[in-house]
Amino acid sequence: MKISALIAVPLLLGLFLLFTAQTPNPGPLEQTLRESRGRKRVLLIAAPNAGQADFKTQKTLLAAHPQELTDRDFLVLEVLYDQLSPVDRNYLMQRIGLKLPTFCVALIGKDGGVKEKSRHPMQPADLFGTVDKMPMRREEMRRK
Repeated sequence: MKISALIAVPLLLGLFLLFTAQTPNPGPLEQTLRESRGRKRVLLIAAPNAGQADFKTQKTLLAAHPQELTDRDFLVLEVLYDQLSPVDRNYLMQRIGLKLPTFCVALIGKDGGVKEKSRHPMQPADLFGTVDKMPMRREEMRRK
């Protein structure tokens, strides 16, 4: 019994270290999206840099509708590829399905799922129409 215990403890410790080493800590972007789940809809506006034309256009379009964004529990995240860590870049490509380094807007529901993506700026009316058709949003409107 003593010999098997001496072997089991290092073996278990080794397995623990192996699994934790393969599961990197989430980057700030993944952490923000996790914390938003169940509370906020997230609109990711992603671009190579802040000077990109579609990025500027999307920000301008949304700036005219602050109350509509608030009413629908939106968190707007501006994601600039030139400022991302490798962990966050990988997360965007693997989990969100963005193709770097192109412009993209991604709507992420309160359940954490990607509901819509576009490589062009989204018109606010289209964005709000998509959200307003969602069952969770309809329930929110009924309660209000």
